[in-house]
This record gives sequence, structure tokens and C-alpha cells, in this order.
Amino acid sequence: MDKNSEIIKTEIIRILHENGKTRGTELAKRVMKTVGSEKTVYREISALVQTGEIDRKIHSRSHIEYELVNLSESVNMQLRDLHKEADMIYEEIVYFEKIAKEEDLSDQQRLMSIIRQIHTVQSTDGILKLLSYYPAFKKDQMYSQIKRKIGDCWESIISNIMHQKEENFLNMVLENLRISDIGSKNVN
Repeated sequence: MDKNSEIIKTEIIRILHENGKTRGTELAKRVMKTVGSEKTVYREISALVQTGEIDRKIHSRSHIEYELVNLSESVNMQLRDLHKEADMIYEEIVYFEKIAKEEDLSDQQRLMSIIRQIHTVQSTDGILKLLSYYPAFKKDQMYSQIKRKIGDCWESIISNIMHQKEENFLNMVLENLRISDIGSKNVN
């Protein structure tokens, strides 16, 4: 990245920090007064939007606003959404446990439900692990709450598997999971 590009980015961030939401044309004009051509300024604004440092709100084709992203607010929103998802998954697992005891579900229905639950928890757990590489996410209080909730989900799934009627239900689950390079002789 050249020196001029870094100066333009710094100026964009400084203007947005001072003014808050700013229209795109006004932002570009103010930056061009200090440094850069129109094409370069708009390229740097787009680069900042792509990296997530600034947010673009398009009201109409001629009315585009930019503002700095509040990192702590953004992190908290994303973790709040992930927490809601983990709560929903947990409630679904508990509901399945209740239904499985009350109704006579077929082996296939129980097997499919548990496998779907495993995949859903794996997906959410994977997202949490990806976010753990960013210190801002790991420092947030909700991170540990989500981690505990996912742990509760895994415990409930294991409990559901262990309390099924069939002795070989765990083997049925493992056979139907998409685990590559593991044959049935390696499972037992």
C-alpha cells in the first residue's frame, strides 16, 4: 500500500470520526481538498467498506451515507444473534427429548432428529471457533455464555443418544454422520 493511499484512508476515518454519518459526495469532496483524486478517494472508501472499517447505507442512488463502524456494538450484535441461535438449538433439543419420551417415534425419526441436531450444533460451534480468533469477540461476556450453552447442547445430545431404547443407537448415529475416512471397523 502506498503512502498516499494510507493518508487518504486516515483522512476518511478522521472526517467520519468528527462528523459521524456523512454523505458520500461530501466525504469525497472534503478528502479531495486535503489529498487525492476523485477516483482514488472513491477507491479507498470502497476498500474501507469492504474491510468493515466503515459502513455504507444506500438510501437512493444519489444519497449514500458513510459512518464508522462501532466495533464493540457490532461484536455485541453478532454475539447476541449467535446466542439466540444457541438458545433455540438448546430448546429444540429439550423439546425433542420430551417428545421422544411421550410419543413413540420410529428409529428413523429419532436418528434423523439427532443427526440434524448434531449438524446444527457443529455449525454454531464452528462459527464460535472462527470468532475466537478475534480478540474483540473473545473478550465479550456473551462469548463465554455462548460457549457454555453449546456445551449444554452437546451434553443434552449425548444424553439423548444414551437414553435411546436400542443398544446400538450410538453406532447408528456414527454410521449416518458424514465422517470421512472412518470405516465401521474404526468406530467400534
